[in-house]
This record gives sequence, structure tokens and C-alpha cells, in this order.
Amino acid sequence: MKKYQVVGIGNAIVDVLTRTEDTFLDHMGIQKGIMQLVERDRAEVLYGAMSERVEAPGGSVANTLAGIGNLGLRTAFIGRVHDDALGRFYAEEMEKDGTDFVNPPVAGGELPTSRSMIFVSPDGERSMNTYLGISAELGPEDVSEDVASQSEIIFLEGYLFDKDKGKEAFLRAARSCRAAGGKAGIAISDPFCVERHRDDFLKLIAEEMDFVIGNEEEIRSLYQDESLEADLARVAEVCPLVVCTRSGDGVTIIKDGVRTDISVTKVVPVDATGAGDQFAAGFLYGLATGADMETAGRMGCVAAGEVISHMGPRPEANMQALMRQNGLM
Repeated sequence: MKKYQVVGIGNAIVDVLTRTEDTFLDHMGIQKGIMQLVERDRAEVLYGAMSERVEAPGGSVANTLAGIGNLGLRTAFIGRVHDDALGRFYAEEMEKDGTDFVNPPVAGGELPTSRSMIFVSPDGERSMNTYLGISAELGPEDVSEDVASQSEIIFLEGYLFDKDKGKEAFLRAARSCRAAGGKAGIAISDPFCVERHRDDFLKLIAEEMDFVIGNEEEIRSLYQDESLEADLARVAEVCPLVVCTRSGDGVTIIKDGVRTDISVTKVVPVDATGAGDQFAAGFLYGLATGADMETAGRMGCVAAGEVISHMGPRPEANMQALMRQNGLM
């Protein structure tokens, strides 16, 4: 038995939330309801302008690991934080949630810990201003082959694919895991990243990945064919397991050429943040525990349904109990 069932590699971002009025957004020049990247100076201004801040560890794959840990699996996270207050907070909180934070905070004169300043309006809209900071500098030197080889599954965050050192980190992690008999997969995360690096992205999926997870827009970005069906067929030709979430229209899974479609009940979300991250958590739990594809897909849907029922990108319920209530455990 390996030390870890799932190891994730991705951005280590502290979510900093505060409630605010729309007039404040206008005054600060914040575009409502979207996520935008900001530079360090802008990040410091916005952070200083926040009152009654609530801080929580975030980042797409880190959120997925929190969901998997809630379901009881052994997890670890490969990420990069600075040895500052937010970085130490992030590492400690991940450990409290049961996920090993395997890289100690980096001391010295590097960039500060990444953070996303999230302004929540009275109507529940979230306006996210993300400063990538040190997490975007993650490279192959941050990937311990001992950790990667001791994982049954390694899960990569597509956002990190924008820099060459991120690509190298992915290859080191995936190859170490697979050489030791594990499986490697990726969350596409960002169709714009695919557009910037399409050839490299497709090569990674075809040559290094055992599975790929994305929503309809992200899957479409891979080949840009006339239809989603055509894009699904093409990626399924080069990757053994393809998972496509289609919001209220359900989930399509193609494993070794066998297709499984899973329907969902449409609901109005309280907060859709983290829906994709928690779908991945439920699905990967099923994959790690040997569930069939329909069961794994339904686990993902249950996990996503839980997280959109409340504010925040991580589960609040006991997910093992919720899975049992739905006849999945």
C-alpha cells in the first residue's frame, strides 16, 4: 500500500474574503462577478482595503484534495508558499484538513504567498482579484520523486501550465508516479491556457496522462472541432479516460472507448464556486477506490451538489455520510 492515494500539484492560493457594497467595487475599479489577475501593487492596495477579512486556503486542486480528504483518503499537496504569515497559515490549514503539505514555506526574498481577494456583494456575487505570487513559480525542483512515486494517483492543475517550469514540474510528477505503477491525470482548468499552449497541452495528454477532466468549454478548447461530440471523440482516442462535466446537462465519461452518460437534477446554486473542484474530488475518490465509472461520476455529482448549496469552495457536510445517503458507499 502506497503512502498516498491522491497527490495534487497546483497553485497554493489563500482566499481572502470580505463583504462589501457595490459602491465600494465601483470606487476601487473592481469589475463585479469575474476573476481577474492583478499585480503585486494592486494586490496590496486591495488587501489593505478589506475589512473583517476571512482567510481560507484555496486553489483549484487544493480544494479538490480537501474534498478527497473529507471522504477519508490519504492525500498530499505539492505547492509553493512564501515563509510569510499567509504562507504559514496556508501550510498549517492544509495539514489540519488532513492533507500533507510536503514543501515547507520558502524563506528569503522571493515573491509573497499568492492570494485571491474576494469581495462578496449583497446579492452573493463574488468579485475575485487574484495575485499569483510565488505559487506560479513552482518548478521541477519542488516535486519530490519520493512523494510522487508514493501516490496511487497524481492530479495536476492546468492553471500551472503557463510557464515552462510548471510544464517541467508536471512531467517530473507524472513520470515518477506512473513509473511506480500509479496513474496521472489533469484538470484542464483554463481554456485560455490551452489556447496559448495547445500543442504542448495535447502532447502532455496523449503521452503522459491516464485521465483528463474538464467542463464542456475546456474540452472544446483542445481541438476546436464543430461539436463537443467530435472533440470528445478525438481526446478519447489519445487518452484512456476522459471526463466532461456539462453543468445542468450532466456528465459524460469515456473510458477505454466505453461511454457513460450521467444525468443530474438542475438546481439554482447558492454559490457555484468550487463545483468543478468538488466534482473532481468525488470522481477521484471513486477512481481511487475501484468504483465503476457510473458510480464514480455520481459521486462527483453528489460532491458538486453539496458545495454549490453553500458559500465557499470546500465541503461543509460529512461527505462519507452524504455518499451513504445516496447509496454510493
